[in-house]
Amino acid sequence: MGFMVLDAWAKASNAVFQSGRYGSIAEVTFKGRRFTLLKPSTYMNLSGKAVRYWMNELKLPIENLIVISDDLNLPFGTLRMRKNGSAGGHNGLANITEMLGSQDYARIRVGIGNDFRRGGQIDFVLGELSEEEMKAMPEICERAISGIKAFATVGPDRAMNSLNTRPKPASAADAPQDGKAPASDRTEPHPDR
Repeated sequence: MGFMVLDAWAKASNAVFQSGRYGSIAEVTFKGRRFTLLKPSTYMNLSGKAVRYWMNELKLPIENLIVISDDLNLPFGTLRMRKNGSAGGHNGLANITEMLGSQDYARIRVGIGNDFRRGGQIDFVLGELSEEEMKAMPEICERAISGIKAFATVGPDRAMNSLNTRPKPASAADAPQDGKAPASDRTEPHPDR
């Protein structure tokens, strides 16, 4: 999911990824701010090596880091930004935390759902998206990119307030009949969301 978001942003910005040590990077700008997009070439569960290398190389403070990862515990397409926190069982985040010596970095979790048979988690995570899911990806990528831009321009708290709300239904037919979101779809204020 992270690569798909970064590829969409690079394409929209006419930026090209260049191969470098431990990954490929591209640079984009927005409102006078420069963003370095990194797609690690390490295994996902060793991505902290690439993140640490490029943060040192570019002399970036940890408060400027945002990691995009998939999340089995969120419904497909749901986005959640946090300023810090645990890895939540995600091996890539755990390695980044280990390599940086801190969990005080922002992350955007992109929900992929958990529609897989028992024992099929790895195949599900590494598998292809369905045709319907692929159609939804441009909008998901745009929301994630907007969240990153907001993080850099208006700050993490306002960015989280904007990104961590469920998107409105695409049509009236998709809207709940009583005008309320189902209980499982409601977001409640939380200091680290």
